[in-house]
Amino acid sequence: MGPTDVQDKNLVEIERLLPGGFGLAHAEGLTLFVALAAPGDILRVKIERKRGSVGFASIIEVVKPSTVRVEPPCPYFGLCGGCDFQQLDYEAQLAAKVEIIRDCLHRIARIETLPDIVMVPSPAQWQYRSRANWQFDPKAKRLGYFARGSHDVCDVEVCAVLRPELQQTLERLREQMREGTLSKKLTDIEAVAGDEDVSLASATTHFRSKEVSRHIGNETYYFGAEAFFQINHELLELLLGEAVGEEHGKTAIDLYSGVGLFTLPLARRFNQVTAVEANSRAVDYAQRNLDAAELDNVEIANMSVAEWLKHWLGFERPEFLLLDPPRSGAEGGVIEGILKVAPQKICYVSCDPATLARDLNKLLEGGYSLDSIVGFDMFPQTHHVETVARLSHSEF
Repeated sequence: MGPTDVQDKNLVEIERLLPGGFGLAHAEGLTLFVALAAPGDILRVKIERKRGSVGFASIIEVVKPSTVRVEPPCPYFGLCGGCDFQQLDYEAQLAAKVEIIRDCLHRIARIETLPDIVMVPSPAQWQYRSRANWQFDPKAKRLGYFARGSHDVCDVEVCAVLRPELQQTLERLREQMREGTLSKKLTDIEAVAGDEDVSLASATTHFRSKEVSRHIGNETYYFGAEAFFQINHELLELLLGEAVGEEHGKTAIDLYSGVGLFTLPLARRFNQVTAVEANSRAVDYAQRNLDAAELDNVEIANMSVAEWLKHWLGFERPEFLLLDPPRSGAEGGVIEGILKVAPQKICYVSCDPATLARDLNKLLEGGYSLDSIVGFDMFPQTHHVETVARLSHSEF
């Protein structure tokens, strides 16, 4: 059955999933983006809003479910703004993420011939998340996540993707909320789990954020809730292996280096490493991790990546440069700065295929070639995916 076979004007067939996780359909002369759909679904939808020839729609009824559609196990699915792929079986989730990466690289980076895209599945599809950001509404006594499409708080008692230690922390905070002992100054709570404890922080009031640690491969990392650390710890050893690989030599640069996730393995393979990170708390943890690992061949620059690149005075090309920017990708001037540094090889670690593709386009125009693309399913039950792209310069 194709879109033209559907007689009811509110009935559509989902053709495929797009970057952002929406299902693609066509109706009433519009290209429709349908939330929480599965490829192959026949749906009755409601068009919520239009923008030119594009419409955004929600599902009223699943008339004929796709063969890859499953019943979402979470009672908050569709209300909570977190997971948006629970309606897909796991193989379909992985396939959709490969297509999302491929779509972005074709459409935004304008790469015609791509290397095979390998997708590494998560060892745990549920209870994998070691980091969470909870929202608190003291007046309504709600604690959970933002509701889908709004800044209202969706009250959540049990989150199916949280690791058990974070679920227990959520339950303790909810008990404090019910007793009235949770500070009414709070609006958000960052929580991160280590091997043996949980660290909490908030932007609006003071939590005594404790240090936690996590063993990843042969390394030990110390961090807290106020500094970023990846959420799916069971995949990190594989991610490190792909990003750093067998690279070695004299000099390496680690941009957006955080608490030193990639810095430590780079320092074991290169004579000299420069790490650049704007968050001063993350820099403190990075130095703590280097000291604990007895590594003294790293210089940490506590400044924005764009500013550091603007003043880079290296006299020879580094052999390797790794960047792991936030979801928004590299800020203005960074890719141009990297092209000025001209490393022999680049590894770009990204949590957003669209901004990755935007930045890759500039690197490819600057003389680099794309050698490999590997996806890591760091975020099961969502459309998000971690991607590792490796590039080399044509002159080497």
